[in-house]
Amino acid sequence: MAYQGVWILGEQEEGRIKLVSYELLKRGRELADKRQVELAAVIFGTKIHREDIEDLFHRGADKAIIAEHPGLEHFLPEPYSNSLEYLINKHKPEILIASATTTGRTVAPAVAIKCNAGLTADCTGLDIDPETGNLIQTRPAIGGNILATIKTPNHRPQMATVRPHSNKPLEADPTRTGEVIYEKIADELVRSRTRRREFRPISEEGGNIQDAEIVIAGGKGFKKDENFRMVQKLAAHFKGAVGATRDAVDLGWATYPQQVGLSGKTVSPKFYMAIGISGSVQHLAGIKTAENIVAINNDPEAQIFQVADFGIVGDLFEVVPVLQEKLKTHSKS
Repeated sequence: MAYQGVWILGEQEEGRIKLVSYELLKRGRELADKRQVELAAVIFGTKIHREDIEDLFHRGADKAIIAEHPGLEHFLPEPYSNSLEYLINKHKPEILIASATTTGRTVAPAVAIKCNAGLTADCTGLDIDPETGNLIQTRPAIGGNILATIKTPNHRPQMATVRPHSNKPLEADPTRTGEVIYEKIADELVRSRTRRREFRPISEEGGNIQDAEIVIAGGKGFKKDENFRMVQKLAAHFKGAVGATRDAVDLGWATYPQQVGLSGKTVSPKFYMAIGISGSVQHLAGIKTAENIVAINNDPEAQIFQVADFGIVGDLFEVVPVLQEKLKTHSKS
C-alpha cells in the first residue's frame, strides 16, 4: 500500500475538540488540494462530541479518524505515540502535521523515530513542491536570522509541527460532510509508565496572551522595571493581556508565559499594541496573525512599522502618559 493523503493531529479536552485542530485543517486543506488527495483529522480521546466532529468537516476535513479509549482520555506520551504509530502503519498517510503544543511537540518526535520518518519542528510555512510532490517545510534557523527550507524525499510520512495560532481556521461551510472512522485501540497500546495525577494550569500574570482578544506588549524601550508597569496599566484599562519581548522577559520585567515571538508564543488578538518594540524577525513572527497592530516607537525606521496598521513615531514616555490621560477622560465621558 502506497503512502497517500494528508493528516492533521487534532487535539481535544474533555471531549471537546480544541481550536488548534481547526487551525491545522486550514494548512492541511491547502496541502491536500495541491496533492489532490483527501484530508483526515485524527483525534484521540473519549466521548468526542459529535457536533465537534461535524465541525471538522465544515472546516476542511474529508475524514475524521476517531480513536477512543479510556487510556486516551488525557494526553500521555506513550499511549498517544503508540496509538498514532499504529494508525500510521495501518493507513499510511503521506503527510502528517501537528501543532507545536505540548502534545504535538511530544508525540511528533517520538512517532517520527518509531516510523523512521523525517520531522521539521516549528514550521512557519508549508507547501508542496510542484515537481516532486514533496512537502516543503520552512522554519527559522540561526536564531531566526534565516529561513531554512527542508524536504524529506525518501521517508514517509513527511512530518512537521506548526505554531498554534499562526493562522486562522477556514470559515465554516455547513454544507461539507465527511466520513467518520472509529478506530479501536488495543489495551496494550495505551499502557504507560507515567500517570496523570492532576492538572494545574499555569498562573499567567496579566492574562493568557494566546486566548486574549487584546494584548498590550512592551519591549526594552521602557528601560527599567518600574517603567514597564505602564504596560500593565494600559492592559488593565483595555481589559487585555500583557505581552513582552524576549529582552523584557530576560530583564525580569515580565514572565516567560508573557513572551511573544518565536521563542515565546504566537498570538492572534483582535488588537495588539506594541510599545517600545523595534520589531525583530522573531517578534514579528509571533504577531503576524493579529487583526490590528498599533506601534509606538521613537525610531521611524523600526521594523515594527512595516506590519503596523497604525503607527506613532515618538518617545513612549511622552506618548503613553498622553494616551492614558485621554483614556481616563474618555472613560468619564
